[in-house]
Order: sequence, then structure tokens, then C-alpha cells
Amino acid sequence: VAVTGAWLGLYRGGIAWESSLQFNVHPLCMVIGMIFLQGDALLVYRVFRREAKRTTKILHGLLHVFAFIIALVGLVAVFDYHKKKGYADLYSLHSWCGILVFVLYFVQWLVGFSFFLFPGASFSLRSRYRPQHIFFGATIFLFSVGTALLGLKEALLFKLGSKYSTFEPEGVLANVLGLLLVCFGVVVLYILAQADWKRPSQAEEQALSMDFKTLTEGDSPSPQ
Repeated sequence: VAVTGAWLGLYRGGIAWESSLQFNVHPLCMVIGMIFLQGDALLVYRVFRREAKRTTKILHGLLHVFAFIIALVGLVAVFDYHKKKGYADLYSLHSWCGILVFVLYFVQWLVGFSFFLFPGASFSLRSRYRPQHIFFGATIFLFSVGTALLGLKEALLFKLGSKYSTFEPEGVLANVLGLLLVCFGVVVLYILAQADWKRPSQAEEQALSMDFKTLTEGDSPSPQ
């Protein structure tokens, strides 16, 4: 996130909404939302694997909500900028991948909310869907990193053109940013893959449906 800010500040003039700098809101919001916060959300169950499941689950959901809102701001910024400048929309591979991953992310959140936060879902149904939820979450995150790399390369080619091959300072910094995005993605996926760091099964998980139903009644979660 810091390197993204440095790139935009040093070589792109910073960010603003009501000027030609509006476009820069897009890469900043996408890196923060679709990569940084999404990655953090995926790691919640590893970092807080000993905490109460309900608390961890709410934090996981909230991080995804913040990521979605910030990414939505980034999308609005780029579409509004294109409209003001009269540029075409959705013609590049980056834009196609970006829309696809954003829609998939939104669907993943809705389905996850329905299965894991909505009180009506049964424990057996959640158990059957959990492997798919984990798989698609990791896949969408990886897809987000790849889409960011496409956008970064596209932005450099548009501005630098043939100068990109002459090791312009902006190109070098942006390449470093790309490598950092890849490293962050690899580290997140590595942590997710470690069996020793997974959240151990707890008895409370079998009573989550009852827990959410009794929250408004002031009862304590059942240990059974």
C-alpha cells in the first residue's frame, strides 16, 4: 500500500476526485480493497484461530465489507473519469478481468453471508459448503493480484510507451510494486495452506446456528 502511494504521489501527481487525478483513485482503492484487505480477511481465521468463532467470523465479514466498499469507490472513480474524458470502457483484458473478479467477489460475499452469518443456515449445510467457500475465496484473491498486475502494466505502457524499456525510474518502482503484490499473494496463500495454522475444530462450531438465534435473548452460547 505504501509503495502504491509512493508511485502515485511521485510519478502520477497524487490523487483527487475533481480533476485529472481522479483516475489515480482507482489503483489505490483496488490495491487497498481487493488485495490488502481481502488478504487480511482471508488470514483472520489463522491469526485469531484461538478466539471465539463468532467474533472471528464477524471480523472476517467486516473486512470483506470494507474491501468491497473501497473497491467499489475505485470502480466508480475509473468509470467516471473515462466518462469525463470520453474514453472507451471495458475493452482491455485488465478491465474484463477486473469486472469479473469484482462480480465474483460480491457473489462470494453474498453466498458466504447467507451460509455463515445468516442464522437460518444449518450446521450440516455450512460444513458441506465450507471447502468451496475457502477454495473460491483463495481463487478470487489470486485473481485479484493477477488483475492488478495487468492494470499496472497497462498504466505503464500508456504513459511510458517505448521509454518503459529504458529503465525509467517510474517503471522500476512500478515493477517493484508488482513484485510486492506477487509476494504478498504468495505469503497469504502459503499461510492458508499450512495445516498447523488452521483453526482447530471447537465444540462451539456445532452450535453456531443456535448462538445467532439467542443473541437477542441474552443467552450464552451453548457449549454442546
